[in-house]
Amino acid sequence: MQLVKDFFIGLNDLLLKMTWLQDFVDWFLLKIINMNPDGMAFKSLSFFVYDIIKIFILLMVLIFIASYLQSYFTAEKTRRLLSRKSGLGANTLGALLGTVTPFCSCSSIPIFIGFTKAGLPLGVTFSFLISSPLVDLASVIMLASIFNWKIALAYVVVGLVIAVIGGFTISKMNMEDQVADFIKQSCETGSCETLVEETMSKKERVRYAIDQVKTIIKRVWIYIIIGVGIGALIHGVIPQAWILSVLGDNNPFSVVIATLIGVPMYADIFGTLPVAEALVLAGVGIGTVLAFMMAVTALSLPSMIMIKKVVKMKLFVTFVSIVIVGILVVGYVFNLFSFWFI
Repeated sequence: MQLVKDFFIGLNDLLLKMTWLQDFVDWFLLKIINMNPDGMAFKSLSFFVYDIIKIFILLMVLIFIASYLQSYFTAEKTRRLLSRKSGLGANTLGALLGTVTPFCSCSSIPIFIGFTKAGLPLGVTFSFLISSPLVDLASVIMLASIFNWKIALAYVVVGLVIAVIGGFTISKMNMEDQVADFIKQSCETGSCETLVEETMSKKERVRYAIDQVKTIIKRVWIYIIIGVGIGALIHGVIPQAWILSVLGDNNPFSVVIATLIGVPMYADIFGTLPVAEALVLAGVGIGTVLAFMMAVTALSLPSMIMIKKVVKMKLFVTFVSIVIVGILVVGYVFNLFSFWFI
C-alpha cells in the first residue's frame, strides 16, 4: 500500500508540481548566474521563473484536454439536461454542469441570458452562473499542482455548495420579475430562444481544443504574469510579518479583508493561483486564501457590470450577498479546520 502511495506522490511531483523544474531553476540561478541563495532577489526570481514556466505548461495541456471533453457539452445539450430536473436536484445539476462546460465568467453570462430566454427556471440558471466561472476542470488540477488534492477537491465541493444554495435560495424567493425587461419580453411574446445544437467530428473537436488553448492563453497570459509577479514580491520582498498582520490568523477580519480585496479585482483564476501560493507560503490561512480566490473569480468587476445589465437591483443585490456570505463562511470554516488540509 505504501508503495502505491509513494508511486502516486512521485507521479504528482513529476507531472503536476514539477519539482524537477524547481530544482533546475534554482541550479541555473545559483550556478550559472551566481546569485546569493539567501537574498531576496533569488527567492523572488526563483518563484517567478518556476511558476511562469510551470503554469503555462500545465495550462496548455489541461486546457486542451478539458476543452476536448467539454466540446461534448454544448449550450443546447446543457439546456436540455437542465430542463429535465426540478427543485434542488435541478440546482445541483446546474452547478455540476457549470464545472464541465467551457464557459468563463465573461462567456457564462451570455449563456445565462440564453438559458433564461429559453425558459429555464431562474434559480437553476443562477446555480450554473455561479459555478461556471468558479470551478472548472483545469483550475482544479492547477490547484492540486500548487497545493494538494485535498485542497483542490475541497475547493470544488465548497464552490458547488455555494452555487447550489445560491440558486436554490433565489428560486425560493420568486424573483422572476427581477430579470431585465428585454429578456422577459422575448419570452412573453412567444419568442423564447432555442439554442443551436452543434455536432463535431473528432478532428473538429481537436481543432476546437487547440483554438481554445490559443484563445484562453491570449486572454489570461497578462494576468498570469501579473499574478506571478505579485506572488514573487510577496514571497521574496514583502515582509512576512506585515502580510500576517493583515491576513494572518491573529486578525479576526482577515477573511473579510481578503474577500473585499478580491471583489473589485479582475483576473482569471489562473492569475490568482500564484498570489494564493505565495500567501500560503507566507503563512496566511488556507481559508483566507480561498476566500480571496473565490471573490476574484466569482465576483470580478466586469462580470458584475454585465450581470447588472441583465437583472434588476433586488436580484443583483441578492445574488452578490449570497455569494459573499458563502465565501465568508467558507473562509472562516477552512481556517478553523485547516489542519485537515495542510
